[in-house]
Amino acid sequence: MKFLNSLFLFLAISSISLAQKSVKVGAIGFYNFENLFDTEDEPGKFDEEFTPTGKRLWTDDIYWEKQTNLAKVVSELGTELSPDGLAILGVAEVENRKVLEDFVQQDAIKDRNYQIIHYESPDRRGIDVGLLYQSKYFQVTESKAIPLMIYNDAGERVFTRDILLVGGTFDGDPLYVLVNHWPSRSGGESATRAFRNAGALRNKEISDSLTTINPASKVIIMGDLNDDPVSPSLKKVIRAQAKADRVRPKGFYNPMYEYYKKGFGTLAYRDAWSLFDQILLNYPIVSGKADGYRYYRAHIHNPSYLIQKKGKYKGYPFRTFDFDNYMGGYSDHYPVYVYLVKEVE
Repeated sequence: MKFLNSLFLFLAISSISLAQKSVKVGAIGFYNFENLFDTEDEPGKFDEEFTPTGKRLWTDDIYWEKQTNLAKVVSELGTELSPDGLAILGVAEVENRKVLEDFVQQDAIKDRNYQIIHYESPDRRGIDVGLLYQSKYFQVTESKAIPLMIYNDAGERVFTRDILLVGGTFDGDPLYVLVNHWPSRSGGESATRAFRNAGALRNKEISDSLTTINPASKVIIMGDLNDDPVSPSLKKVIRAQAKADRVRPKGFYNPMYEYYKKGFGTLAYRDAWSLFDQILLNYPIVSGKADGYRYYRAHIHNPSYLIQKKGKYKGYPFRTFDFDNYMGGYSDHYPVYVYLVKEVE
């Protein structure tokens, strides 16, 4: 079904009390683009390896092939129920606005006229988060980068990606999206756990503030969280629930929890799957007590062509590089997305 058009989709969705109702469908997703760098060496960034003479031999041809590959994937997301695809897409591991400007002009998606929200982060590698959106569905009224202030044991600041906050209206619904790329597990999961807990707490504080001002505000937390749905950052700090009916005001539902418990993931490491790429939905989206859009279902997008067919990473997401060897793949993460539905009278 095309989101916000005159064609209606008839669904029997017992979990949200929609039986043979006419509904509009919106799709919202997240994708870690895995090192989408341009080919220029930018002073102050550790991006030398992603240049034509760097160790990755990151040429214009490879750069544009990467762009084409990513656009193919994004062109497919959400089209099962919404031919226009994703109305909103959060992204991670992008070097700058330029790579996003190049991305939205790719043939597979340029007709969607994605708009861009991006701010430079203080991350040492020079990678940022961003948001792409179709303005005919999502009308942006505000955006800002919120620093994640974390410090190591020596009291020195650990520079990481900012949190991107974007607010607006989604077909009349007040909606805020928080795009994240929390600190990695480099150095060990337990040694770095406090950093991700800090990221979770900052998101919770932002959401609480927004819903205190307007309890009907719909808030989505998305990103590469470098933690699983069962990690302390999600379970103890945000307290994201595994079941939608357990969510209370100011709380969140994590639809990726059931995928994780069934053994599904969005990335693999040492032959074990993790589900770091998540989309959390707050109480007004899942409670069924607010007007407007409600949660329908979530997906991990992992068609066969996104799976590595041979070599050391056989069965993993088909990545761009195997160490410094160019593989011609897409990303070392699978994208995720959710469908929201709204009754039509």
